[in-house]
Amino acid sequence: MEIQSAQKGTQPTAKKAKLVKQRELHKRIEQLEREAPHQLHGKRIVQGMEKPGNQSHIHIIVSRKDATNSVSLSPGSTYKASKVTINGKEVKRGFDRNQFYKDAEKVFDRMFAYNRNYVESYKARKLLKHKPTKFFLKVLQLPSNEKALALKLLKEQQVPVTTIPTNKVQLAIKALKQVKKGIDVGIRSSSIGY
Repeated sequence: MEIQSAQKGTQPTAKKAKLVKQRELHKRIEQLEREAPHQLHGKRIVQGMEKPGNQSHIHIIVSRKDATNSVSLSPGSTYKASKVTINGKEVKRGFDRNQFYKDAEKVFDRMFAYNRNYVESYKARKLLKHKPTKFFLKVLQLPSNEKALALKLLKEQQVPVTTIPTNKVQLAIKALKQVKKGIDVGIRSSSIGY
């Protein structure tokens, strides 16, 4: 005598319930696909999907050691390029990332006759990351044509830049706006509801 019974997957009611669950699941998946935050041409971005625009880039593969297996080239090394004596033999070790970028930029600029703007340099990007105030002071000290190009490049790269006056007239206008803003705040704070 059976006390309990379970539905088999072959019974009609179990098959219908399974189909209903699958339909609900598919509807939910479609809804989530439509609501996905990162989309391209109305479709969710998935692995293997082609990116729009020019995707040219370079991969630089650096071995941990040089060809002679005596110099460590590891960019993740905790020590910079230096020499150390091991078993009475002087061995070079480390990797100077800053020097690598400086040399790579020089070679690229020379080979392709590229006139690199200050904001495109590794040195400038590093300064922007670590000391943004100093970076923007350097940008302000650039000659006017280079400064205009630098500000345009920063805007294209979506770097948050407050409006920086590029000449004396713009500086005067900015100063007057600040004075007006201060006067308005003073009037509002002393006002009794006018």
